[in-house]
This record gives sequence, C-alpha cells and structure tokens, in this order.
Amino acid sequence: MKIKDRPEFKSKEQPFTMLKDQLVSEAIRFMSERNFGSVAIVDKDFKVEGIVTERDFMRRLLDKGLDPKKTKLVDIMSTEIKSAQEDDDIVDWLRMMSNERFRHVPVVDKDGKLLKMMSQGDFVSYTWPSLISTLTEKTKESILGGYQISLIVFALLVYALIIHYFG
Repeated sequence: MKIKDRPEFKSKEQPFTMLKDQLVSEAIRFMSERNFGSVAIVDKDFKVEGIVTERDFMRRLLDKGLDPKKTKLVDIMSTEIKSAQEDDDIVDWLRMMSNERFRHVPVVDKDGKLLKMMSQGDFVSYTWPSLISTLTEKTKESILGGYQISLIVFALLVYALIIHYFG
C-alpha cells in the first residue's frame, strides 16, 4: 500500500515546522502542547533541512548540558534524514525505520517540499490486520499439523497391535 492511501496520511494535521535559527525552548513548548514527537526544520521554501526529535533533546541538548533558551535548533537537529514520497510503499518504510532505528519520516513532494510527517506508529497500524491473519494461519497449521502427527502415531500403534496379535 502507498503512503498516500493510508487514512493517517489524509487526516494528519499539517506538520509542525520551524526554522533552524529558532530556539529549542520554542520547539519543546510546542511539541509538549501538541503531543508531537518531532519537528521538521525547513527553509523558506518549505524544504526539509533537518528534524528534531525527543531523542535529540536527550542526546544533543540535555546530555551536553545545553540551555534550551539559548540553543538554536540548528545546534541539535539531525541533518542526515531520509525523506519518503507519497507513492512509496508503507512496508518498505516500516522495515527501513525499524532496521535503522528512527521513528519519524518526512513525506515530501517531487520538489522536496514537506507534505506530511509520518511516524512509525502510523505505518504499524497498517500491518496489524496482516499480522493477525498470518498468526491465525500459523496457529491453524500448527494445530492441524499436530493433529496429523497424532493420527499417524495412533495408526502405527494400531498397526503394531494388529501385527502383534494376528501376525
């Protein structure tokens, strides 16, 4: 399934964006108020320059003893980010996000302008029905498979008794 086909993509608010010269304290305040896990750092043309996440606050701000009221976002933002396209496959991105340990991906248009910010949770919700179906099938196979083995063992025992008493 394509990212743009998910209800989460269509219903998501516009992504929270800031400029790299803004203060970290502003991002913290807004993210806390809105319960957002990340902020996209964009330029004047709305192209993604970086991302700041809760993890960045921990590792690049608090762990280094920096003051959020004096530190700019450019000083703590992640700049090596991956950006998705709205026609990309959800499962491909979920796999990549899981393997490479990141939880937020900006979705951009052909010109690199930010459309939405998707989280790993948005993609995981897509996989639940498939996962439940797979588990159901595997459970049926294991139960039926065990039944067939029991039937074969029982048949061999009956055969051995017949041979023993009548053979």
